[in-house]
Amino acid sequence: MAKVSSQELGNKPIGKLLIQQAVPASIGILVMSLNILIDTIFVGNWIGPTAIAAINVVLPVSFFIAALGMSIGVGGSSIISRALGANDNFKALKTFGNQITLTILFTVVFVVFGLIYINELIPAFGGKGDIFEPAKTYYRIVLYGVPVLALCMMGNTVIRAEGKPKFAMYAMMFPSVGNLILDILFIKVFDFRMAGAAWATTGSYVLCFLFILWFFNSKHSELKINLSHFGLDLPIVKEIGSLGFVTLSRQAIVSVTYLLMNNILFELGGETSVTAYAIVGRMLMFALFPVYGITQGFLPIAGFNYGAKQYERVRKTINTAIKYAALLASIVFAFLMIFPEAITSVFTQDVDVLRETPPAMRWVFAATPIVAVQLIGAAYFQAVGKAIPALLLTLTRQGFFFIPLILILPKFYGELGVWISFPIADVLATIVTAYFLHCEVKLNLKPKATE
Repeated sequence: MAKVSSQELGNKPIGKLLIQQAVPASIGILVMSLNILIDTIFVGNWIGPTAIAAINVVLPVSFFIAALGMSIGVGGSSIISRALGANDNFKALKTFGNQITLTILFTVVFVVFGLIYINELIPAFGGKGDIFEPAKTYYRIVLYGVPVLALCMMGNTVIRAEGKPKFAMYAMMFPSVGNLILDILFIKVFDFRMAGAAWATTGSYVLCFLFILWFFNSKHSELKINLSHFGLDLPIVKEIGSLGFVTLSRQAIVSVTYLLMNNILFELGGETSVTAYAIVGRMLMFALFPVYGITQGFLPIAGFNYGAKQYERVRKTINTAIKYAALLASIVFAFLMIFPEAITSVFTQDVDVLRETPPAMRWVFAATPIVAVQLIGAAYFQAVGKAIPALLLTLTRQGFFFIPLILILPKFYGELGVWISFPIADVLATIVTAYFLHCEVKLNLKPKATE
């Protein structure tokens, strides 16, 4: 039954298949995003606005280490999708085993490094003044669970590569619900404050890991690995690395962006501006969940059909994914332009934060309707195993455009220069991505097969 499921990626109608893949992915991302969102609301109302800023300081460090797992997962899942499409089950199994080995090795090393340099990393990411102590408390506890989170993120992408989006959705839902329950228990009931928020987050990682471990040992998974699959295979490791480096680079750039944004905003407006950015950042994670869901659903379909040399289906997948994602992004755009004040008031009643956040939110999301082209375009090259263009397009928005903009524009426009950098970077990155995607489709996806 499971075997039939993966093969459906190559023969079901594209629209129906994309919805089938994207809806569970969207729900999973929604629940995970709601978890982060509600966690921030709890922290803001039960501990204070400084605690929101403290968590925002810690996120780029812990997310970067967890992104090692995601990058290994995405890179290996591209191989697995194509291997399943080409009926090469041995390569799929060997790839999965190598993913587990690599994830454990890399994340443990980085966690040790992160704990040793805790006092240097937190201020570097903007944890200064009143933010430092709560950030340090949160950071240390959350970092203990990050290797488990990395294994979860890796495993989740593999579940999706097998064509099992519902189980990938469940893997996100269980820990998210658990985290909210633990938040109430540790923060509200036991009054553990920042330590409580951190232990709730770490506990949720363990819940996710237990579910994913169950899945791969159940009848639902095709990937039944043994000890021989864990031994590193150099060609597979290289391919995982070249493709996974795209995701890792994206997260590294995100971490650098957080570092710069927190420091620049702290200098321009203090804790209030850092808190405003933290709230806007949560909305960036939450509001675009349906667009990210389409992107996640797109990856295994594109990868499988490219591996099966069904290029017409790949073309249709690209076009359908962009249409669906653009429509959903436009709806999100309208909502955020109309209700930024109401959204901000949910997080905090601090007068300064309530004044500063809504205009920032409008600027940050100003180019939202066009991000679909940017996301799907970069995802396509990753799905089909073209690491270099995938890497360059992934780095385009934040690396080539956004970071230079936030270093230059605030010198002329102050804090406004930070916020207007977001839509300018989105527009420029979308133009570049659209050009390269158009060239790729025209040259390398000529119709060679029909459904």
